[in-house]
Formats: sequence, structure tokens, C-alpha cells
Amino acid sequence: MVEHALKNSVLPPANSPIAIRRRKWREAKDRMAKHGVAAGGMAVIFAIVLIFFYLLYVVVPLFYGAELETTAEFTQQKNTAAHVTLNEYNDVALSLDMQGQARFFSAKSGETMLTPLLPLSTAAISSFGKGDPSTGVFAYGFADGHVLVFKQAYKISYPNDLRTITPRIEFPIGEETLLLDSAGQALDFLSVQSNSEQTTVAAVTADKRLLITSLIREESFMDEDEFTIEQLHSELSLPALAETTHLVIDIDQRELYLADNEGNISFYDIQDITAPRLVQKIKAVPSGVNITTIEFLTGGISILVGRSDGHIDQWFPVRDKDNNYTLHNVRSFSDQSSAIVAIAPEYARKGFVALDASGQFAIYHTTAERTLLIEPLIARAQASDTSVMAISPRANGLLSLTAGGQVKLIAIDNEHPDVSWHSLWEEVWYESRDQPEYIWQSSSASNDFEPKFSLTPLTFGTLKAAMYAMAIAMPLAIFGAIYTAYFMSAGMRKIVKPTIEIMEALPTVILGFLAGLWLAPIVEGNLPGVFSIFIMTPIMIVLTAWAWTKLPRSVSERIPDGWESAILIPVVILVGVVSMMMSPTVEAWLFDSNMPQWLNDHGVGFDQRNSLVVGMVMGFAVIPTIFSITEDAIFGVPKHLTVGSLALGATPWQTLTRVVLLTASPGIFSAVMIGLGRAVGETMIVLMATGNTPIMDFNIFEGFRALSANIAVEMPEAEVASSHYRVLFLAALVLFMATFVFNTVAEVVRQRLRNKYSSL
Repeated sequence: MVEHALKNSVLPPANSPIAIRRRKWREAKDRMAKHGVAAGGMAVIFAIVLIFFYLLYVVVPLFYGAELETTAEFTQQKNTAAHVTLNEYNDVALSLDMQGQARFFSAKSGETMLTPLLPLSTAAISSFGKGDPSTGVFAYGFADGHVLVFKQAYKISYPNDLRTITPRIEFPIGEETLLLDSAGQALDFLSVQSNSEQTTVAAVTADKRLLITSLIREESFMDEDEFTIEQLHSELSLPALAETTHLVIDIDQRELYLADNEGNISFYDIQDITAPRLVQKIKAVPSGVNITTIEFLTGGISILVGRSDGHIDQWFPVRDKDNNYTLHNVRSFSDQSSAIVAIAPEYARKGFVALDASGQFAIYHTTAERTLLIEPLIARAQASDTSVMAISPRANGLLSLTAGGQVKLIAIDNEHPDVSWHSLWEEVWYESRDQPEYIWQSSSASNDFEPKFSLTPLTFGTLKAAMYAMAIAMPLAIFGAIYTAYFMSAGMRKIVKPTIEIMEALPTVILGFLAGLWLAPIVEGNLPGVFSIFIMTPIMIVLTAWAWTKLPRSVSERIPDGWESAILIPVVILVGVVSMMMSPTVEAWLFDSNMPQWLNDHGVGFDQRNSLVVGMVMGFAVIPTIFSITEDAIFGVPKHLTVGSLALGATPWQTLTRVVLLTASPGIFSAVMIGLGRAVGETMIVLMATGNTPIMDFNIFEGFRALSANIAVEMPEAEVASSHYRVLFLAALVLFMATFVFNTVAEVVRQRLRNKYSSL
């Protein structure tokens, strides 16, 4: 009988072979599961850490300083050069001296490549002028009032697959000298600018007159090869007491700046060459300090003023309330202590290099207000006012010549000078703006564009989107979860909870598409109705609940306990229908039949795709997350706590507020933080439902641009490894860190709440 019972027993004896095998197999599965879960968790952590370090790897180069490396150094005959240039390949240089000699030579060896003969005037050279570095235009002024305008040019060919550079000199207005002063006075100071349509020359004569001449090329409409030259001229008398020290014209030939020995800068408007206008004369340096050099920053909007005390000031015209321009000293650099003898602006960026009288060399960037490097370039004994230098068009090479003929070719590694903490997070005074601002504008069709990489408006837009989404989602999701978990019947809960949770499966790209193309026009056309829904819905819910309490018991008892909320469905639908039907009437009555225009007229900007639309749709997307976690947390509160509270005489409401919600608070807090993380990281909805305008405005009717949407929009067009590219990665790193901080804080708070209320 015993053997028969053992054979028919469900479980074999503990010491039987089959039981031992089963225990070993179970233990093996437990170990495998343990190690598998641990490995999976470690892999997730490793992946997150790897993402963090990859983002950091891409971002860190933004904050590197500049580095110099001497690639060639040699000595020539004693230097008398007034100016020197360096080509984009850092291998051919041009020197121009005050004797009218032009010499192309190898920047690596000093070997002469070409010595072109310029058609100089018979009179002595009295001045030298240069145009914007990107144009390569120069001019010699003569003692008899004539001017010779010429420019450098390079022809590049590839015989036998080897790059060959052939330098030459061209003459934009012809090889003959131009008579600038009919009185025949010597031209003491000279400036020139030239493009394919116009050449402008300005000069200060020995008898203190300012002469401006412009040659305008007008092509025939019938034949492009036929053209005429129109010559415009004007003349102004200068103050007798001040001595002119510098004269420059901007690249667009619209502005002229003249500096004198008293530290004054005169700003002229020369758009009408025949009637130049003195806009402003300003004291640009303190008493006892002299202006040692003036150069235009690339783009021709700002001027860089080098001073005898080593400071460099950036000035540009600012439009005032009366639409008048006045010069403003926007920023200063004071890292050098000796007189600035040379400034060379970069060709394509808002940076420049400067050399002082002690031989110290510095690299600056104006927008970032950043000093990237400062170190000795020339020995103090060799440095002088006659030292000249040139930066290559790619800003990766520098050539310097001292008075003694020492030549140094230097390679510059300075990839990302336009990014700094200041330019990313603080207000920056950009060119052509009337005040410091937070602006994101990464590209433009203009060659003089100043990149604006402020992450502040993007971060503001991200928080704005999350704020409006959470303002809509939190009350609906949390209160809905409380009612569903605590008051709703089990049968209705089986319908409501899965229905809300399945909303989370909706693709956000579909929600964004509907928000931008369907909901936004409806909201714009029915603004009074939309706000009526927000206002009337809670009022009608409260009134319905009050009316429910006044119904006879014979009526109210017909609806099973926990199903009372179904009565609100037709109420909410009715409020929505009536509000939208009454919207045109209310809009005509209160807002002159056009509420968006009424808002604009009263100083409240309105965009069709705005924060209200984003808040509604993104709130809809976040509700399932917050609702599901909150409902599970409340429903998971042990029943003995609820029953015990009710048994001790507490009302259901007291039990909810003093027992259930406190016990479930860690889960509720986690739900809110997860919903916030979802809102902060949302991309497609904010990309498609807003105007993507990076503005800082709490106006609910204005759009914005979020960090995630900005990355999605601009990353495909960003040049790999460029400053723009790396700043987008920095935006991703900011989002990553924000999410990490939110989750860490949420976990800390959740653990404290759990420890505090675990004894209930």
C-alpha cells in the first residue's frame, strides 16, 4: 500500500533522485535569472553612461582654447612692408611697401614667386589704403592727388594632379591712376573698397579735406558686355586743430570712420556719395590714451579700435527709438597691456587676432566675448609699430613680419571660438540689435551673419511646453486616477483604465499632425468657445454633482454604486457642443468678430500654432502615463488600511486624504516626474504644433522652440564637427542631464516618502 501511494503521489520524496534533479535545475534557473537580470541592468547602466560620455566627447571640444604651431621661420632683408597677406592654403604671401613694390613670395621659404610692376604715378607715394581682406583690394595715394587701385588674385591649376598657384595683380578700375584731388594736394590717408558694381575711395589731403569718390558700373540691359562708369565725388572740410590718424570705409561702401589724435571717431553716412552726412562724433578713448589702429570686423558692421593702453573696443551703430543710428561701445578686451600695433579680422567669423608693441599675440572672438589665446609671438626687442601680420582666409594660418625682416608662419588650431558660457546662456549684444538679447539663429543667407547659439530660449521653450502640458495633464490624470481607483465600480474600472492606457499607444507624430493641421485652425477660429469649455466644464460638473444630491432616492438608487460618473459624459459633451456653437456669437459680441485680431490689437501676440494647442495635445499625450501609474499606486494601497480607517469611524473622504493618498504618495510623485520627463523630452508634437520660433515669452498664444524639436530640425543640416553640430549635441546633453536630475530627485523623494509612510 505504501509503495502504491508513493507511486501515485504528486510530489516525489525530497531525497529521491528526481526531486534532487528538479531542485538543481530550479537552482540553476534561479542563478541564470539572477545573473541575467544583473547583466541586463548593468548593460542598461553601461549604455546610459556610454551615451553620456559620447555626448561629452562631442561637446568638450567647444571649450578648447586656441593653439599655435610654428611651421616656418626665416629672415628676409629689412622689412619695409606696409601690409602683408596670406592665401587660403598658407603657402603664398604678398607684401606691399611704401615704395610701391609688390612681392609675392613663398610663405614657407621666403622665395620670391613674382614681383609685378605697378603702374605708379610719377609723384611720390604718400599713403596706402586697403579694403576688406576678403576682397584683396589695395590703393596707393600719391603726392599729386592721384590714386592707383589694384587687387591681388590667384589662379589655381592642377597640372599632373599637383596644385599650382599663380599669383597676379588686377586693376578693378583700370591701370591708369585716378585723379582724386583736382587741387593736386598730397593724399595723407587713404581707404578703398571695391566690388563688381562699385569702387569707392576716400582720402584725407594734406590741407585737411576729406575727399570721397565712387565709380559705379552700370551694365546695359541689352548687352552685359556693354557698361558705363558713373563717377560721383564729394569734398568735406575737417577741423583744423585735430590731426587725422585713421580712415576706413565699410565693405558695403555705406559708412566711413575717421579717427584723430585726440581720440575722437567721426562716423559718416556715405550712402549718398554726393552728400555725405556726419552722423556722430564721439570720444572713443579716455584722456591720455590714443587710438593706435582701427579695423572692420568681418561683415563691415563693427569696428575694432586698438588703443595705446592695450585695450581693444568693439563699436557698432545702434538704432534708437527715433530710427537714428549712434555708435555704441559694445564690449572691450583688456588682456593685453601694451599698445596695439596690428589687428587682423578673420574672413568668415566674428573673431580677430591682435599684436601689441611688446610682441604679445592674442586671439579673440567678439560674440563669445572670449580670449582664446595670449602668448608671445615676437621678441620684445623685435616688436615695433612697423610689424605687420596677416591671417589666412580659413583662419588656420598666420604670417608675421618684423621690422628686422624676421618672418614667421604659424598654424592656428582654433575650431570653435564662437561658443562660450556667455554666448550660450547669457544675454549677448549682437550686431544690428538695439540691446543685449537671448537669440538662437544658427544660419543665414548673409555673408556677414553672426551665429547666435543661445540655448536659453530653447530651454525656456522646453520648460514652457512642459509647464502647459503638465498644467492640463496633472489635474485630469491624478483626479481621474483617484476616482477610478477608489470610488469607481470594478466593472466600470475594467473599461475606463484600459481605454485610457491604450491612448498611450497613439504615435506622437500623429498627434502632432492632428494638432498642427486640424486642432490649431479650430482653436484659432473658435477661441471664445475653447475658453468657454475650460471655464464651463468644471462649473457644470460641480452643478451636476449638486443636482445629483437633490434627486429623489428612488431615482438615484437606480444607478449602481460606482457608475455615477457616467452621468458626466453627456454633460461634458453638451458643454463642448454648446460652447462651440455659441463661440461666433460671443466673439462678435465681445471681440469684434475676430478674437485673434483683437488680441493683436491689444498687444497680445497670437500665432495659430501656439502654446495653448501644444499644451492641450501634449497634455493628452502625457495623461495616460500619469493616470496609469497613479491609479496603480492608489489601487495598490493595502485594503486593511482602508477597511481599518472606515471601521474606526472615518468617512471615505477622510480615509482617502489621510490614509490612501499618503500611502500612495511615492507612486503619485513618481507618476508626475515620469510625466514631466515625457513632456520635457517630447519632440514631434512641439515640432509640428508650434511655429518653432525661439522666443522667450510666457504668452500662451505665442509659439516657442524646444530643445528636442530644435535638434530634430537642425541636426540633418548641420555640418559634422562644426560649432553648430556640437552645440546641438550640447543641447542633447542638457536634455540628458535634465532628465537625469529629474529622475534622481524623483527617486530620492520617492524613497523618503516610502520610508515616512511605510509604517501606516
